[in-house]
Amino acid sequence: MDYKWRVRQVAFAALMLIGGFETGCAQPLPQTAAAPVAASQDDSVAAVQAQPAAAAQPLPGSQSAALTPDEAQQNAAGNVAELQQLIRGSELNELRTTYNGTYGASLLFNGKEMTYYVALFQNKTFWRVIKTSDEQRAEAIYRDFAQKTVQLSDVELRRTRLEAQKAFTARMIALTQDHANRLQADLTVARQQQAIVADQQKQTRDQANALQAEKSQAQDQLRQVQRQVRELQRQVEGGLPVH
Repeated sequence: MDYKWRVRQVAFAALMLIGGFETGCAQPLPQTAAAPVAASQDDSVAAVQAQPAAAAQPLPGSQSAALTPDEAQQNAAGNVAELQQLIRGSELNELRTTYNGTYGASLLFNGKEMTYYVALFQNKTFWRVIKTSDEQRAEAIYRDFAQKTVQLSDVELRRTRLEAQKAFTARMIALTQDHANRLQADLTVARQQQAIVADQQKQTRDQANALQAEKSQAQDQLRQVQRQVRELQRQVEGGLPVH
């Protein structure tokens, strides 16, 4: 009797223990424990939403202008066409512009929408256009684009200088050659004139020699005639008294 009663007591205690364990497992978690989990999820969402803004801030000392996902999506949607459309109107203000050779970078502001457009262009044709509402981001991209214009125009400016130097050298060659041609022409004229003068000198000398001979012959003839005249005069006056 005593043994059976003890068995019933043990079985009853085991059933109570099992029922209490199942009841405890079925109870919901306290709201105090769930609240931090919800708050943690909200913080994760906020962090994900804040990622583009964080990425939009330029790194210290960095000139990188890597696009945020939103900017990449906008750029793919046609920022170039959008900016060209806005330029036709009067809603944009040009804040900054840098030119290097045929390349340029501009920072433009749409006050109506409070958005910035940063453009990289060549020969006034837009190459890249970034649209952002973050002023610091726009300034960083503008500085990056301005630096790119320096790099892109380096070869172009070097070519321009070399073309100018080549043209200057060609012009100096032409001027020097023209001077040489004039000197050669002057030398040719001088040589020709010298030959003419030498020929004239020879002719004049020959003529002078001939005239000298003719003069000597004429003088001899004159002396002969004068002797003849004196002889005839003497004969004509022969026998006449002398004064």
